[in-house]
Amino acid sequence: MKVVILAGGQGTRLQEETVVKPKPMVEVGEKPILWHIMKIYAASGFNEFVVALGYKGEWIKKYFLNYHQLDHDFSIHTKNGHIDMHDGDYEDWIVHLVDTGYKTQTGGRLKRLKKIIGGETFMMTYGDGVADIDLKELLSFHRHNGKLATVTAVRPEARFGEVIFNGNIVERFVEKPQLGEGWISGGFFVLEPQVLDYIDGDDTIFERKSMERLVSDGQLAAFQHNNFWHSMDTMRDAKFLNDIWAKNEAPWKVWK
Repeated sequence: MKVVILAGGQGTRLQEETVVKPKPMVEVGEKPILWHIMKIYAASGFNEFVVALGYKGEWIKKYFLNYHQLDHDFSIHTKNGHIDMHDGDYEDWIVHLVDTGYKTQTGGRLKRLKKIIGGETFMMTYGDGVADIDLKELLSFHRHNGKLATVTAVRPEARFGEVIFNGNIVERFVEKPQLGEGWISGGFFVLEPQVLDYIDGDDTIFERKSMERLVSDGQLAAFQHNNFWHSMDTMRDAKFLNDIWAKNEAPWKVWK
């Protein structure tokens, strides 16, 4: 089963980093967040990826073209350019890198992948969010419901503490609680190929028109994920993810 990762947006709220590189290449623990996302899927046996490129997509192409050399030790014979790779762990991935346009919207990027997606069920997520999600359970949920699309619904941690009071007296204070209401889309979709028929073209925003049409047709299911999920939208998010990774407390590290 192919995993589509949308990696073409500009990441305007992370401009300190994205002025020179695409958001999926912003590092967490000296690895691009894109690598972390792929490791999450690969840990469950999903190791064929279709990366939809756009803004500064050449960064991602160069990363994978030089993947072995960047991530492993090697010896090079300067006379003939031959390279001997040293022993190490090598991910068994197939990575399709597809330029889906600089200004193409999320739905349009998916539509442009129609040929490579083919006629099979596929997974899709964004190149900036990590979670300790059970992907096999997600897939089972999708198949059980029999809908064209399943979205993973999450309740992110609030950015500020919650004050609960009785009159003028504080009754309870909760430091950055998980929101009690307001489920949001956390990505990590499972989609049937017919979903592409809900996308008109390059200007279609998948999260708006396409998902609204799926809802109208009763074809969108929600898989509720109550555990860790976090997106990297700002420098604050990037620092948070890097801090918990450095402490070896990253919940999304589901691989050995």
